[in-house]
Amino acid sequence: MNALYRIGAGTLFAALLAFGLSGCEEKQEAQQSLEPVAFHAEDECHVCGMVISDFPGPKGQAVEKGGVKKFCSTAEMLGWWLQPENRLLNAKLYVHDMGRSVWEHPDDGHLIDATSAYYVVGTSLKGAMGASLASFAQEQDALRLAEEHGGRVLRFDQIDQALLQEAASMQHGSMHDHRPGASHQGH
Repeated sequence: MNALYRIGAGTLFAALLAFGLSGCEEKQEAQQSLEPVAFHAEDECHVCGMVISDFPGPKGQAVEKGGVKKFCSTAEMLGWWLQPENRLLNAKLYVHDMGRSVWEHPDDGHLIDATSAYYVVGTSLKGAMGASLASFAQEQDALRLAEEHGGRVLRFDQIDQALLQEAASMQHGSMHDHRPGASHQGH
């Protein structure tokens, strides 16, 4: 009987220990930050594999429990996000606020929630592959860029795959459009 008691107590202790440790893991996962991270010179775009720092304009990133996916442009990130399997992820999306950044070198200190940003699509500004969607925290900054460089202001939920494809074809069509006085400086 003494042996049965020790086996039962040992099993109960092991079960309680395992239960307690699993609770610790859940707390650690819940506390894991979904905050934006800095871009580094060696980072490659999750979609196209190009070196992100080789391109001007705003970048994007998707931060989830499993890590961070970085993108060479807002359009690349949005195109990735619009894929049905990615929308199921518990990811937080970030883009550069170009109202507080320079177009050639966006400031990682000014990454904002992509779902609340204002986007300017159809500008003459050059960026990474495909369309250049300038992202802003403030609507007035987006409207100012659209007035200076063309394009229209949209919200996150107005962007779909068809719009991204249309914007990319417009961008490729205007690649040889070198209007006099067209500046490529952001705000």
